[in-house]
Amino acid sequence: MQQTAPALKIAFVNPPYLARFSRTQRSPAVTKSGTLYFPMWLAAAAALCAESGHEIDLIDAPASGADIEAVLARLARFAPRLLVVETSTPSIASDLAFCARARERLPGTCVALVGTHASARPQACLRDEPAVDLVVLGEYDLGVRDLAAALARGEPVSTVAGLCYRDGDRPRLGAARAVLDDLDRLPPVSPIYRRFLDIRDYFNPNAIHPMVTITTSRGCPNHCTFCVYPQTITGHRLRRRSAGHVVDELEYIRTAFPEARSVFFEDDTFPADRARCAEICEEMIRRGFDLPWSANVRVDVEPETLRLMRRAGCRNLCVGFESGDQALLDRVRKRITLAQSRAFMREARALGLIVHGCFMVGLPGETPETMRRTLELAIELAPDTAQFYPIMVYPGTAAYDWYAREGMLVTEDFSRWLTPAGLHNTVVRSAALDAEALVAFCDQARRRFYLRPRYLWRRLGLVARDREEFRRTWRAGRTFLRHLLRGSDIEAGHG
Repeated sequence: MQQTAPALKIAFVNPPYLARFSRTQRSPAVTKSGTLYFPMWLAAAAALCAESGHEIDLIDAPASGADIEAVLARLARFAPRLLVVETSTPSIASDLAFCARARERLPGTCVALVGTHASARPQACLRDEPAVDLVVLGEYDLGVRDLAAALARGEPVSTVAGLCYRDGDRPRLGAARAVLDDLDRLPPVSPIYRRFLDIRDYFNPNAIHPMVTITTSRGCPNHCTFCVYPQTITGHRLRRRSAGHVVDELEYIRTAFPEARSVFFEDDTFPADRARCAEICEEMIRRGFDLPWSANVRVDVEPETLRLMRRAGCRNLCVGFESGDQALLDRVRKRITLAQSRAFMREARALGLIVHGCFMVGLPGETPETMRRTLELAIELAPDTAQFYPIMVYPGTAAYDWYAREGMLVTEDFSRWLTPAGLHNTVVRSAALDAEALVAFCDQARRRFYLRPRYLWRRLGLVARDREEFRRTWRAGRTFLRHLLRGSDIEAGHG
């Protein structure tokens, strides 16, 4: 996707905030397990702009530990004409403050916001911080590339689709941008990782460390009300990279990152297209790709697809079971059944796949009885690891709109989406339960799940047999066990 335009210096920044703040994940926070996501959307935009002939820099401050002064000094040395800044809901006040500091240091630079929060609230971002010139909405790699071309040619930004920009003192939404269908036209992100990042800085407890995270598709055909990526960034129309394009990048990773011990596919649902998933797995097998890998899946994945994924080297699965009450699952448009959850776990267990299960409370209609069913389901299914959280809602999602409309969002101060330590906060209640009750249940559920003798013996057997699982458990468990034993680090939000 070569772009003929004068070259421009472009800096892509995941700005400083809290240490190890995982801004790119679906629910940004400093996590109990030490999870830290790659800045994969920034890297995708950087890759496309580099391919288009622009000079780029990529700074991931939470991963590298760089403070604001270090980042500003690096920016001053690079002297970008365009500064692209990632945002998230809990960090947005800090993100805007960073832009103000950057504008002071780089007065002639165009400052653009990207990411989930900026896409959901572009006009508010422009109103709240004069130093921000515009927002590149949604899936922003093409938008940033075209913005850079317009700036290089001296053309007005209003000619670029997919922006919210200033028209005098007023924010104005420009023409919408069509999403890209042919993802093979985009360059891979892993060479950008190799050039600018240290993969050892990143961690996902569902993959063997060090790992590399990539995506093989964009858009999710499902419509869960709480999931932020499809509702603010990628949309619901599934678009795919071809199997050859994906496995070419996997082979690059195997060569360029000799320290890598696994790959994580951060697609919303890796096997959403069953046939394309099979093609990728078969191509991995044909080429002898031997790194273990992990992926996000739904419980409605077909058993034969799971079996093929296992043959191709899949080791870990991250799965949203969410609730033990079917009516609540239906209300958040999850489109799965409890019977599917049970069948999935039987098949995954038979295949020797390691499963991380996600469970949420505080869903519309939640009661003490429905929460009890969720805990019972978690214990019955017995995934290898589990997380229990009150539902996290973000601007731009149907869930956020529902809770706000029903008066069940207990604060609209976005900084309260996190505790002072940066852990997930609780900002919702249900009609029957206040925020404190949701937090107390999650603490109880966590202890009930992890401190069962049967679980502890099974886990001990797994780590004794599998050295990689021992290392993964040790790294994630060092901080998680401390939180488990001392009680909640989640707080109830208050306005």
